[in-house]
Amino acid sequence: MNSKRTNPVIIIVLTLFSLACLIPFWLVLMISLADEDWVTVHGYSFWPGKFSLVAYQYLIEDAEKILRAYGVSALVTIIGVVVSLFVTSAMAYALSRKEFPLRGALSFYILITMLFSGGLLPWYLVYTRFLHVQDTLMALIIPGLIGGFNVIIMRTFFTNSIPPSLIDSSQIDGAGEFRTYFSIILPLSLPVMATIGLFTTVSYWNDWFTSLVFIQNEKLFSLQYLLTKTLMNASFLQTIANKAYSSTAQVTTPLESIRMAMAMIAIGPLVLVFPFLQKYFVKGLTVGAVKG
Repeated sequence: MNSKRTNPVIIIVLTLFSLACLIPFWLVLMISLADEDWVTVHGYSFWPGKFSLVAYQYLIEDAEKILRAYGVSALVTIIGVVVSLFVTSAMAYALSRKEFPLRGALSFYILITMLFSGGLLPWYLVYTRFLHVQDTLMALIIPGLIGGFNVIIMRTFFTNSIPPSLIDSSQIDGAGEFRTYFSIILPLSLPVMATIGLFTTVSYWNDWFTSLVFIQNEKLFSLQYLLTKTLMNASFLQTIANKAYSSTAQVTTPLESIRMAMAMIAIGPLVLVFPFLQKYFVKGLTVGAVKG
């Protein structure tokens, strides 16, 4: 019995590359634990000469708000990803069917949305004057539901990976479009669904601008927007304090350490989600991008 053994050089190279990918995370962690004065003098280091938990203590003061923002971001991300995958896959499935009469027009419409934007003001007016979703979770969910790039990737996957004969045979057996979609198309589309799901998860989780535009209720702030606002407040307080004590010692706020501590807090869920989707990620992306 012949067995193919992986070249040890490849294993070593990939191991070193994997370790190299961890270097930025380690650097961010070390700076978040470093003393601000030491960072100011010596710059970034993989092992600071002086450690401090001031940055995390500063964030712990807003622990209740951060935990609530975590819940908001998690809820918006979960609902947004599920609904987005359904809407995107349904549209992509329709565009992958050659007998769909509006296939060309709808594809052209999706392409236009990728090239041109209506602008910030019309976008704002649609959600506030027509949909009236400001200060609600829907304002954080609806804007990210569908993207032209994701539709094209998923449509290409359906076209290249699912044989038309399979759909025809299911219809001969009496399955309608909805039964075919839910019972055949979706189970065979786990790679591309995981890929688009990861894209959408990152988009929803990292979104802070939507909260800035539509949300005024502090209980509905997303995590990214709350952390951004916290950093801006810290910077503002330092500026005011330095002006007030300009004739004496300067007041130091650990802005760099706070920034890195915020990054460590915000990146946690994505680091935990990605390993479970990694085996589908490359397959779904490559298969869905072979042909346009």
